[in-house]
Amino acid sequence: MTIRRPLILITNDDGVSAKGIRILIEMTRSIGDVVVMAPSMNSSGKAHSFTGGRPLRVETVSKEAGCEIYTCDGTPVDCVKLAAEYFCPRKPDILLSGINHGSNSSINILYSGTMGAAMEAAVGGMPAVGFSLLDFRADADFEPVMPYVKFIILDVLEKGLPDDLSLNVNFPVPSDGKIKGVSVCRQSRAQWVDCYEKRIDPHGRPYYWLKGDFVCDDRGPGTDQWALEHDCVSIVPISPDFTDKEALGILSNRYNSTV
Repeated sequence: MTIRRPLILITNDDGVSAKGIRILIEMTRSIGDVVVMAPSMNSSGKAHSFTGGRPLRVETVSKEAGCEIYTCDGTPVDCVKLAAEYFCPRKPDILLSGINHGSNSSINILYSGTMGAAMEAAVGGMPAVGFSLLDFRADADFEPVMPYVKFIILDVLEKGLPDDLSLNVNFPVPSDGKIKGVSVCRQSRAQWVDCYEKRIDPHGRPYYWLKGDFVCDDRGPGTDQWALEHDCVSIVPISPDFTDKEALGILSNRYNSTV
């Protein structure tokens, strides 16, 4: 009897040439059949955006037995939707997004193309995991976290995830190189305090460059910031249902009517 290998769909927001996705592709080829659809250029900060005002173009990077790699000139969400419909021979058993260069913990999830792709897959009925390493360098060292990546992938493939749920997994970069553990936790409350620096181009025209500071006062035990600052892997379960359950009762008393 032939055992069917899992079908793994992979994307990211750093682009098809990023080291993080290349490392992930090589590792997952031993686990299952891999289809990659990644943005043709860096799409960080695209969150859950998709392309509706123009056609999408796809190019084949490589195609061989068990591993097909494509690139799309759209967003990470475009990549998931397009690959699932046209480039996967069947519904993928799991969607992997990343491995991102840089943090997607706390409020960063709102802006993250990495997690936008994961949440889109989850809405489409695929178990999904977004991976991020707290190192923005193009030549970041991913090897220390790969055993954790593989463990999480195998666990989700075996046991699945609840409907609509995706996992936001962030890896610290300990000074001594040793990860101290894994923490399933909640997202810290934080914000980016942004401002736009006004500059003048050589033609005398103004332009504006975004910059900002990450501000987080919610770093206690049980949060992803606490886990990462204590050299632990943070795993935050994410749902596309943004409803604040605690506020339902409060606001129902204020606004509900019998009409």
